[in-house]
Amino acid sequence: MSLPPTPQGRYEGRPLADPDEPLPDQGLQFDIGTLLSRRRIFGVLGVGAVGLTLAACSSATASGSASVTGSTGLTEIPDETNGPYPGDGTNGPDILEQSGVVRSDITASFGDSTTVAEGVPMTLTLTILDMAGGGGAFAGVAVYVWQCNRDGNYSLYSTGLENENYLRGVQIADDDGKVTFTSIYPACYEGRWPHVHFEVYPDEASITDANNRICTSQVAFPKDVCDTVYATDGYSASVAKFATLTLATDNVFGDDSGVHQMATVSGDLDNGYTVALTVPIDTTTEPTGGNDPISGDQPGGGGSGAPSGGTPPSGGTPPSGGTPPSGMPSPSASASG
Repeated sequence: MSLPPTPQGRYEGRPLADPDEPLPDQGLQFDIGTLLSRRRIFGVLGVGAVGLTLAACSSATASGSASVTGSTGLTEIPDETNGPYPGDGTNGPDILEQSGVVRSDITASFGDSTTVAEGVPMTLTLTILDMAGGGGAFAGVAVYVWQCNRDGNYSLYSTGLENENYLRGVQIADDDGKVTFTSIYPACYEGRWPHVHFEVYPDEASITDANNRICTSQVAFPKDVCDTVYATDGYSASVAKFATLTLATDNVFGDDSGVHQMATVSGDLDNGYTVALTVPIDTTTEPTGGNDPISGDQPGGGGSGAPSGGTPPSGGTPPSGGTPPSGMPSPSASASG
């Protein structure tokens, strides 16, 4: 068997444990890191010694995957596509260059509009960990989050929302690596499990260039809470769409049913929900997420499914009509959400 080259002592973007030794002799820890490809776990609990042997021979690492760093015991958050509605300048609109984008409460638009997105209240807290720094808090990084409204539409892109920028904002991680956003519970649109997008940048100054991203991923939401929220007024359009989906078949979370991206949720309809996710990031690995491949030049986790203003999934229809944003493909193409 011919093995892939290992230029500059690296294999698939990861440093070799012993650059002077051939790939199969890098040791158990390195093999485990290869085996546990991001979001494609290969049933590792049942693979055993045979799987570890095969790991050293594998030459493919998928986008949208998770890696383990032995020194911290953490699993890196899977890299994902930023989808067709990022608003980060990769396919048109760029909210990250606007004054006022650094804010905790993202329920309302800022600048020329003050429109408020209605829905069940939600507080989202992400805890960013620095795997390369021993797994401690990643203080000072900038986290940009965005999501759809309760109709399943995105500000800046969807029809009638081109001049709105609500449900988008940036926070700077505190000494505990935490960022917190006040928002609303996201809807379910056709073809995608309910989610929130986020990008992580080294610091606030770097957010104006999407190429500075060190992580692009998504937060998944538990089924029982979604069922409860979607039974309320305003979310009725989500009920039928959500009933057709499972985490296992979602085009982003499906490889491992979102095990590393599933939020912990507490609260209720009367008081709102508190949503939390820990986000380990390994800056020694090259990011594989980023721009939706149909609308940018960076690789990203695949999948179809988009709300209005973009391309619906195969056989699906978006909640309302709309023209794809500048740089987007025609309605016959597939989109990532």
